[in-house]
Amino acid sequence: MSGNNIFYAQSGGVTAVINASACGVIEAARAHPEFGKVYAGRNGIIGALREELIDTSLESEATIAALRHTPAGAFGSCRYKLKSVSENRAEYERLIEVFKAHDIGYFFYNGGGDSQDTAHKVSQLSQEINYPITCIGIPKTVDNDLPVTDNCPGFGSVAKYVAVSIREAGLDVASMCESSTKIFVMEVMGRHAGWIAGAAGLAAEQEGDAPHIIIFPEIPFDKDAFLAKTKVCVEKYGYCAIVVSEGAHYEDGSFLADQGTTDAFGHAQLGGVAPALANMVKEALGYKYHWAVSDYLQRAARHIASATDVEQAYAMGKAAVEFALAGKNAVMPTVVRDSSSPYQWHIGEAALADVANVEKKMPRDFITEDGFGITAAAKEYFAPLILGEDYPPYKNGLPDYARLKKQLIGKKLPAWSE
Repeated sequence: MSGNNIFYAQSGGVTAVINASACGVIEAARAHPEFGKVYAGRNGIIGALREELIDTSLESEATIAALRHTPAGAFGSCRYKLKSVSENRAEYERLIEVFKAHDIGYFFYNGGGDSQDTAHKVSQLSQEINYPITCIGIPKTVDNDLPVTDNCPGFGSVAKYVAVSIREAGLDVASMCESSTKIFVMEVMGRHAGWIAGAAGLAAEQEGDAPHIIIFPEIPFDKDAFLAKTKVCVEKYGYCAIVVSEGAHYEDGSFLADQGTTDAFGHAQLGGVAPALANMVKEALGYKYHWAVSDYLQRAARHIASATDVEQAYAMGKAAVEFALAGKNAVMPTVVRDSSSPYQWHIGEAALADVANVEKKMPRDFITEDGFGITAAAKEYFAPLILGEDYPPYKNGLPDYARLKKQLIGKKLPAWSE
C-alpha cells in the first residue's frame, strides 16, 4: 500500500512560470486533507535518487503564494534523463524505494517531453512491482513543442519577452540607421521548433515594422535568399531587424551554430547563430551590425510575464492534484483552446504515452511562403498567449521574489551510488 504524500519535481530548462505550477500543486494539496505532505525534489528527479526531499510544509502560506510570481525553478531543476527501464532498472527501483520509505503515493513531474517519458516509465514500473504510484505530468517548456496541448506553460511569457524586445530594439536601430547600425540580429531559443522565433513576429503590426526577417528551424536556411531579403529591407526601410532561432540549419541538417558539443540529453549544444549571421551580412553586404543572444534572459523574465501564461501554469499544477484525487494516472493536464477571439480555453488531458518524446513543430501554414515571416493564422494562434500583464511586487526598485527555506527531511536509506 502506497502512502498519501506527494513528490513534486521540476525538470529541464526552467521558465518564468514553472513556480506558478508548483504553487498550484502545493496550494491545491494543502486544501485537500486526503493528501499528506508535499515533498519537492532538490534539483529535480536527482533529488529523489539522492533522497534529498524538501519539506514544503515548512514554508509559509505567503512564501508558497509568492512562488506564483517568482521565476526559475525554486526547488532546483536538472538535465538528467533516465534511461529506459531495461537499460537501467536500478534507477527506477531506487525511485520506488525512496517513495516507499517516505510514504509517497503521488509523483508529479513538471517538465517537457523527456520528463513526461520518465513519469510514464515510473507509472509502468510501479504497476509491474505492485507498488502503486499515481504519476501525473505537468506540462512545461518555453519551446512550446509538447504535442496534444494547445500550448505549453512557459511559452507565452517567452513569446511576450521576445516580441517586446524586438519591437524596442527595432525602434533603436531605426533611430540610428541613417549614419550607423543597419542590421540587428536577435537570437532566441528553439532547437527544432520555431515557436519562439515565430512569436517575435507579433511585434510587426504594419509594413516596415521589426522584425523584417525570421529564421525558423522548420525552413532550411538559404544563404542567398537571406542576403537578398536583407538587402531589400535595408534599401526599403533603412535597416533590417532579424530574429533567428538557435536551431537554424542548412539543407543538409547542419546547424548554423553547432558548437560541436552535446548536452546531458545528447542534444547538440547550440548558441552563437546571431554573430554568425551578422558576420555573414557584413562580409556580403558591408552593413554595420549589432546582435544579441536572449539566452536565459528570455525564459527568466518574470517581470514581463504574460498573465495568460501565469494563469495557465497555475491551473496545470492545480489540475494535477485534482486528477490524482479523481483516480487518474499516467496522464498530463493540457490546455484546450475553445476560441482565439475572444480567447477561451479549458483544461483537457493527455495520456503520458502520447506526450513522451514527441516534438510539435510550427505548421507550415504558420510560416509565410518565402520562409521569413509568420502568417495571419500564426498571429491568431500566438496573440492570445501573450495577453495581460502580471507584474511581481517590487521592493527597492527590484522585483521581490520568493526565498524558500528548502529544508530537507531526514534520510532513511543508504546513499545512492551515482
